[in-house]
Amino acid sequence: MRRLHLVAALLGVVVLLPLAAAAASKAPAAQPGPPNVTTAMAKGGCKAFADLIAASPDAASTYQSAAGGGMTVFCPSDDAVRAFMPKYKNLTAEGKAELLLFHAVPVYYSRGSLKSNNGVMNTLATDGSAKNYNFTVQNEGDAVTIKTASSDDVARVKSTVVDTDPVAIFIVDAVIKPVELFKPAPSPTPAPAPAPAADSPKAGKAAHHPAPAVADVPGPAESDSPPADQNKEAKKSAAAGTPCVRWFPAALTAAAAAVAVASTLLA
Repeated sequence: MRRLHLVAALLGVVVLLPLAAAAASKAPAAQPGPPNVTTAMAKGGCKAFADLIAASPDAASTYQSAAGGGMTVFCPSDDAVRAFMPKYKNLTAEGKAELLLFHAVPVYYSRGSLKSNNGVMNTLATDGSAKNYNFTVQNEGDAVTIKTASSDDVARVKSTVVDTDPVAIFIVDAVIKPVELFKPAPSPTPAPAPAPAADSPKAGKAAHHPAPAVADVPGPAESDSPPADQNKEAKKSAAAGTPCVRWFPAALTAAAAAVAVASTLLA
């Protein structure tokens, strides 16, 4: 009896082993966790930026937690970070964290999908308040560029570090500056236009001046005008109906001459 039980047990094992193997083969494979973002950056050519994230507790925790839900990182190259360090050091701790979070989008975009998603994108720094912390993705041919309102400069995507759902990491050639931290430079004020020169008189031509007005000069008094008394007498004679005798200076002159001649002859 014992031998029969032993044989049956062995047969059961032989039958169950293939079934267990088949079930194991059909079980879904465990999905790998999201990559360590800062480690991937450091290995792919963004070590300086990865070190800044690691030094900011807020930025480091946000990056790693966002990687599980999908994320696209625009990581400045080491040369770009070194050139930007004097400005970075002047930021507060909060400003530094916001700048680092500004370089990641909470959505996975492959390199190809970036070319069909032109427009404004929110970032990990966007909090829905007055501080929008967004930038604009634009395509210029095969080049993908990122622009903000803080300056006319753009950051260009140069190469790919990681492009596997749910995380994509792209290297850009400049630090992306949010307008919330870096105000745009004021546009230069145009110089005032020179005032037009006053017209000057042409050479060789005298300036025209109006002739001075001359007061009317009274003419010589008429020598043959009758005296005022005679005019009065003439008026009286006319009123009485008697003829008016006009007094002629020329006749007086002739009479005087005749008297002179007669005096000469009598002498």
